[in-house]
Amino acid sequence: MPDAKQMSGIPRPVTDLPDGAISVRLVRGDLSNNITNHPVELHVGSKVVTVNTDDTGRAQFDTLTPGATVKAFADVAGERLESQEFPVPEKGGVRMLLVATDTSKGPATTPDAPPISGQVVIGNQSRIVIEPGDETVRVFYLLDIENTARAPVNTATPFVFELPAGARNAAIMQGSSPVARVSGLRVTVAGPFPPGPTFVQSAYELSADRGSIEIAQTFPAGVEQLIVIVKKVGATTLSSRQLPNQREMAAEGETFIAGTGGTVAAGQPIDLAVGGFPHHSAAPRTIALLLAVGIALAGVWAGSRPNTDDAALAAERKRLIARREKLFAELVRLENDHRSGRVPDRRYEQRREELFAVLEQVYGALDNQDPGNEPTDRAGLAA
Repeated sequence: MPDAKQMSGIPRPVTDLPDGAISVRLVRGDLSNNITNHPVELHVGSKVVTVNTDDTGRAQFDTLTPGATVKAFADVAGERLESQEFPVPEKGGVRMLLVATDTSKGPATTPDAPPISGQVVIGNQSRIVIEPGDETVRVFYLLDIENTARAPVNTATPFVFELPAGARNAAIMQGSSPVARVSGLRVTVAGPFPPGPTFVQSAYELSADRGSIEIAQTFPAGVEQLIVIVKKVGATTLSSRQLPNQREMAAEGETFIAGTGGTVAAGQPIDLAVGGFPHHSAAPRTIALLLAVGIALAGVWAGSRPNTDDAALAAERKRLIARREKLFAELVRLENDHRSGRVPDRRYEQRREELFAVLEQVYGALDNQDPGNEPTDRAGLAA
């Protein structure tokens, strides 16, 4: 049986309650220790409804408005208990536990106590943070792995997960537990897990030259509440069927999209799509490379032609010279646009490099022909 604390505050839809009813059971330590005649608060928007628990430790709230956002609270001997925030269902009701600490069992065992078999969960303080950049998106997993037992726990299977395909520069961030490590795309957290939280913060990058990314991530433990935060750059959007609640918020002069959802079972994929952020098209670079290859092939072909085909050679040379002049004109226009501020530095440097590469190919093709027809002085290109 899992520790009751692992189930505390998690809403569970049921059909054995009236429509719109919520039942909160209050226990101390485990399911056999009900807390009776104790007040439980249900926050419905700005309104607070209080009901005392009955002989079975349950406080039931009836005839709530479907769709209203609610959250349950209880204070037991100074320990503040709270549930996840969730909407009132239109059909059926919701049951949940609020579990207080049983102080009669004494403190948790020391770190060197013998470990027991058990489970851990990814606590509701965990976050997935996504920051779009310049053709690259950085992704951070800030995981609060909780062991609510009173002894170190060895999980039935190792705590290991694979990062999404295409991830690169994966790393464990400073401040993480020393038992966490990354190898390639694999993140491993070695057990046993001590009582309380084990913090693991990993990061990686994804290519985003199309202005969008998709992430499918599974974890080896259940997620108590899925929370995703995306830095908004331009018209950035966050899409996921697992994040029904989204809102924008400002922090330190920047805007973020905060998405929240419910629990995610161990091994269930978390599917995220982020799009709409600025990016640079790879088309100009591809076109430049294709032109360079074409010009190089044309130069080789022209240089290997028999000398008897003078008319064809002259026509090819004329075409190459026209191409060279057009490239020079584009280079001059690029320089003027950059000086006037119409072209940003990064785009200017990229396009200038592409033009120089193609010009080198043009000069190479001209050099393969008879240099006596027209000099191919490269001093201007070097300047």
